[in-house]
Amino acid sequence: MSVYYSVVEVTPTSEEWIPSYIEQVTQIVAKHGGKYLARTGSHQQMEGDRESAALCVIIEWPSKEAAVGLMEDPAYAPHFKARSEGAVNHHIFVEGKDDFA
Repeated sequence: MSVYYSVVEVTPTSEEWIPSYIEQVTQIVAKHGGKYLARTGSHQQMEGDRESAALCVIIEWPSKEAAVGLMEDPAYAPHFKARSEGAVNHHIFVEGKDDFA
């Protein structure tokens, strides 16, 4: 079974949702087996011409089912809604494999 990664770029448009999101979602991610590898504003865009996000989050998941489990968890739904309404977000889901090896 492959590991999976969530790579999330977040640019808040309001900050009122952030403290509750961090406090609650950290626990929900852990419940689904996720491990934060990075949650930071310390990043540098190396390629491309789109505007760089304010924050970059990388989460390692033990399986695809674990990551999907977070997204489908009713406890996560209000936090997802708050982030969606209070930030510009890009979420990429990556399987930890090399298709070209």
